[in-house]
Amino acid sequence: MNSGRTIFSQLMDFLPQHEFRRCVARYGGNRHAHGFSCQDQFLAMAFAQFTCRESLRDIEACLRAMQPKLYHMGIRGRVSRSTLAEANERRDWRIYHDFAQLLIAHARRLYAEEPLPVDFPQNVYALDSTVIDLCLSLFPWARFKATKAAVKMHTLLDLRGAIPSFIWITPGAVHDVRALDHLPIEPGAIYVMDRAYLDYARLNRIHQARAFFVVRAKDNMRFARQRSAPADKERGLMLDQTGHLTGSSRLRYPEKLRRVRYYDAENDHVLDLLTNHCNLPGLGISDLYRMRWQVELFFKWIKQHLRIKAFYGAPPKTP
Repeated sequence: MNSGRTIFSQLMDFLPQHEFRRCVARYGGNRHAHGFSCQDQFLAMAFAQFTCRESLRDIEACLRAMQPKLYHMGIRGRVSRSTLAEANERRDWRIYHDFAQLLIAHARRLYAEEPLPVDFPQNVYALDSTVIDLCLSLFPWARFKATKAAVKMHTLLDLRGAIPSFIWITPGAVHDVRALDHLPIEPGAIYVMDRAYLDYARLNRIHQARAFFVVRAKDNMRFARQRSAPADKERGLMLDQTGHLTGSSRLRYPEKLRRVRYYDAENDHVLDLLTNHCNLPGLGISDLYRMRWQVELFFKWIKQHLRIKAFYGAPPKTP
């Protein structure tokens, strides 16, 4: 029976509290808690996200207005702006990082059997990044342009369920391709990327790990064809070639490559794709690349639903 319980406390019941306590104990999060535990901090910040609070003052006012219900929501400590600000500044971020990874792993298991729009037996991931603007005067370490700061969220999205399996936060000026240096490679998986990730040495690392990639080629690519497969031009497949790179690029990627050219009639656009997967049909390669759009939809959802444009506790940017 949920009679008399807040919706927020019912939502929190889905989280594995014992796992959260393990994360807190791992990093000694409550060592200097002074009556406001990591659990209190997590619940207060989760409440702020769910209810779209604007600031620490807003969080404090809203929670204090429902003081008699805080105990039943799981919040035992006194909520105040100064206490929240101190906790957000001093608590070990790895507590919440580890807990987020546990939740992501749990969500991925729930969607493990969800079919993809196109039937592929392997796990398929889309890699991309998005820029989150910040105020330069408050975050000078994240300088992005002359008058603005930003962080970049590099995300590897599991296309089954559209759940991120890897997230790397960097200053906004960090180039996208550097995410490949930190990417956990899963043998047998397929990684779909835009041309910003075209680095032959890094792609060779994926190949040597027995994984596959589909990446958009650049216009100046030097490619020597060895053989061609039949092309289905009526369905948009313009060519399907197997060969190898030439010039200095071959030193960085000496293995054979497959080049697929596809005409996207809907957008009146020609796509040149490179892959090391030799068993999929040419149209299957183009279908994989089109599925990459799901990561763009994920970024759009994140920015529409989460308070990530400004950190709680920072004063608003003056016009």
